[in-house]
Amino acid sequence: MNLTILIHCKDQSGIIRAVTNFIYEHRGNVVYLDQHVDKQAGVFFMRLECEFEKGQSLNGFSTEFANGLAKEFKMDWDIHTDEYRPRMAIFVSKYKHCLYDLLSRHTSGELQVDIPFILSNHADLGYIAEQFGIPFHHIPVTTENRSDAEAIQLKLLRESQVDFIVLARYMQIVSPTIIDAFPQKIINIHHSFLPAFAGAKPYHAAFERGVKIIGATSHYVTEALDAGPIIEQDVIRVSHAHSIKDLIAKGRDLERIVLSRAVHLHVMRKTMVYNNKTVIFS
Repeated sequence: MNLTILIHCKDQSGIIRAVTNFIYEHRGNVVYLDQHVDKQAGVFFMRLECEFEKGQSLNGFSTEFANGLAKEFKMDWDIHTDEYRPRMAIFVSKYKHCLYDLLSRHTSGELQVDIPFILSNHADLGYIAEQFGIPFHHIPVTTENRSDAEAIQLKLLRESQVDFIVLARYMQIVSPTIIDAFPQKIINIHHSFLPAFAGAKPYHAAFERGVKIIGATSHYVTEALDAGPIIEQDVIRVSHAHSIKDLIAKGRDLERIVLSRAVHLHVMRKTMVYNNKTVIFS
């Protein structure tokens, strides 16, 4: 049995020794350990990967950990087994570059998840879902039917036992109801021109301003629009020689790369959220 353990608590002496001793006493071996201390907040963060001999029970280990070290150090913690493949729903509108990238990585085995369905407020990309053999749900969203549409989405997410959602250029605001049901489990991607160049044509506005870098940001979704904890970002330099078409192409390349990195970090349990920031482990 292979486990990944995520811990954060008030910084205090002896945590690493106590946790590694606990794993050793339960016939386990630590194969990876990374930790970080936010000295300003006085908070300790740690991620461990452990291997256990056959016969070790996940439920038994978790119960003893909860009743022992977790109480002693007042930890917030999670334990995940490598045997479980997270279930990832993809929400998309009409842009297909991020969708194709995620599905290609999934098909190649690079992205170790199950995809129960793709959901869209438009029918345009249904053919892509068909190409990859994944169920496609077209749920239109308008001002008049928004609450009904969100109720259908939530029902579908629960019935499909979805663990997290990826907004692969889903051009709708996600409701607080769905955000509350999936805290720190909805990943979004957008260009990094916000808030300077908002609106329908940010690349055109950036081109007119003569920007020298363009970028992309992936973050967890919160009720504060585009202001959730950042998971991954990247930038690329541009110049006067690049056209609007060049900027859009480079921006979409970055969106694909940054979103896939963010999803990979989430799937590998390498992200921890605290005070609207993330700790990202290597």
